[in-house]
Amino acid sequence: MTANSHSNVRWIKLGLTFAAFIFVSVGLGYLTQSLLAHYHIPLNVPLWIALLVLFGIMVAVNISVLPLPFGISLMMVAANHWNPFLVALVGSLGASVGEFTSYFFGYLGKKFSIDDNMIGYKLIRGWIVKHGFWTIALLSFQPLFPFEIGGFIAGLAKMPIHKFFPAIWLGKFPKYLILIFLGSAVLRILHLPQIG
Repeated sequence: MTANSHSNVRWIKLGLTFAAFIFVSVGLGYLTQSLLAHYHIPLNVPLWIALLVLFGIMVAVNISVLPLPFGISLMMVAANHWNPFLVALVGSLGASVGEFTSYFFGYLGKKFSIDDNMIGYKLIRGWIVKHGFWTIALLSFQPLFPFEIGGFIAGLAKMPIHKFFPAIWLGKFPKYLILIFLGSAVLRILHLPQIG
């Protein structure tokens, strides 16, 4: 296999992974909306309560091992009922707070858990040391690979918190906006049942 065909296979795998990510997120969003409609669960709570619950859920999703499509699907459903920009803003802030766990594990821990020869470690650490803010923003923006490794390495590299947090948010906010609008459009095409 040539280097060019190997590269093409890698891009095809990334594309398929992204498609699966969107499919799972939209599927979970459709399931959530359908269950809310089927059981006649109203979402007529005050906006501040809805956003506070969303913030808490996104913190929990990013602290835990819950898959990201779970959080995205909830934001899609919320964006069908409340302002999508507010949903993305609050969701990205909650997700950014949740990402501090991996950062603190790296910051407070010793380097015993990562081998210097681990694939990608030296590359990501080099990027974080050289271009810290933009590397974290880019890692946070892309939806395919878990951000936790980047957060852990940023902690190991002792990246300052006042640079780490805005960088995460700068990546997550536009990512969530794009995914919310894309997913919400697909959900509207699927003619979701209305929640009473």
